[in-house]
Amino acid sequence: MTGIPVRDRLVDAALELFDERGYEQTTADDIADRAGVGRTTLFRHYRSKEDVIFPDHDRLLAAVKDRLATSSADTAIVAVTEAVRLVLLRYVEEDDRARRRYALTSRISTLRDREIASVARYQRLFREFIAEWMGPDPGAALRAELMAAAVVSAHNHVLRRWLRRDTTEPAAELDAAMAQVVALFTAPEPAPGTPNGGSTAVIVLHDRRDPEYVAATIRRALQEA
Repeated sequence: MTGIPVRDRLVDAALELFDERGYEQTTADDIADRAGVGRTTLFRHYRSKEDVIFPDHDRLLAAVKDRLATSSADTAIVAVTEAVRLVLLRYVEEDDRARRRYALTSRISTLRDREIASVARYQRLFREFIAEWMGPDPGAALRAELMAAAVVSAHNHVLRRWLRRDTTEPAAELDAAMAQVVALFTAPEPAPGTPNGGSTAVIVLHDRRDPEYVAATIRRALQEA
C-alpha cells in the first residue's frame, strides 16, 4: 500500500468500510486507521468522511470553467461538449472506484443527496455560461435553463450506462448524445433544396481514434436522431 497515493488509500479504505460496516457506522477515524494514516492527514485531504469517496468536484468544476472561458461565440457549443467530456472522462479514469461509489450512492440516501447537490453545481455553471452566450434576447434565460438541464441529463445518461457496463465506448456515446442535445436547441434556416427543410447539427472534436470509427459513430447518431 505504501506505493499508493494517500488520497487513493483513503478512498479505498472508505469504500471498503462503507461496504463492510455501513456508512453511518463508519467514522473518519475508522477510515484513517484502515488507510494507515492519522486523522489529521485525512482532514488535510478531505473535509468530511463522505467527501473521501467523491471526486474533487471543486477542481473539476474549475477545469470545466476554464474550458468554457477559452471559447468564443462561434465555438461555445464545442466548448460545452468538450467540458462535459472532461467530467465524464474523470469518472472513467476512476474505473472501479466510480462503480463502487455508484453502488453506494444507489442505496445510501445521504450520499445520494450529496451527489445530487454536486450535479446541481455543474448544471448551474453550464446555465450561466449558456445564458451569457445567448445574450439578453427574450426567452434566453429559459432556453439556457433548459439546455443546461439537457446537457447534464445527456452526461448522466451515458455515465450511468458506463457504470452499469452497458457501454464500453462512453466518450463516443456522449458525443452522439450531445449532438442530439444541440439539435434540440438549434434550428437553422434550411438550405435551398434541402428536402423537407431538414437540418443536421454535427459536432466535430479533436479525436485520435480511427476516422472510420468516428464517421460510423456520427452515422449512428444521425440514424437514431
